[in-house]
Amino acid sequence: VQLQACGGGLVQSGGSLRLSCAASGRTMSTSAMGWFRQAPGKEREFVAAISGSGAITRYADSVKGRFTISRDNAKNTAYLQMDSLKPEDTAEYFCGARRGSQPYATSDYDYWGQGTLVTVSS
Repeated sequence: VQLQACGGGLVQSGGSLRLSCAASGRTMSTSAMGWFRQAPGKEREFVAAISGSGAITRYADSVKGRFTISRDNAKNTAYLQMDSLKPEDTAEYFCGARRGSQPYATSDYDYWGQGTLVTVSS
């Protein structure tokens, strides 16, 4: 399985970005997908996750109400809509996928994509 993340960039505080994570090599409709981020000098942290069907979502407290995770299984793609961005959201964002369908908030994912950098200026 290969995961390709894209959509990062530079945005002003209060702005929006949408990240995409496209999967190939496996049908992902039974696989949970998640987004994690890592800021310079910090450990990777959980952001959001979604179950294989899309019915269950989980969010870190720091992004609840601002970020929305979704997926389109017909396109084998997960998305992270990020609104009301803050400078503290600046990080490299990674997408992961699990063989199981439950959306874990830990980093127990089987597949990882490369990161996409999000920079929020104040």
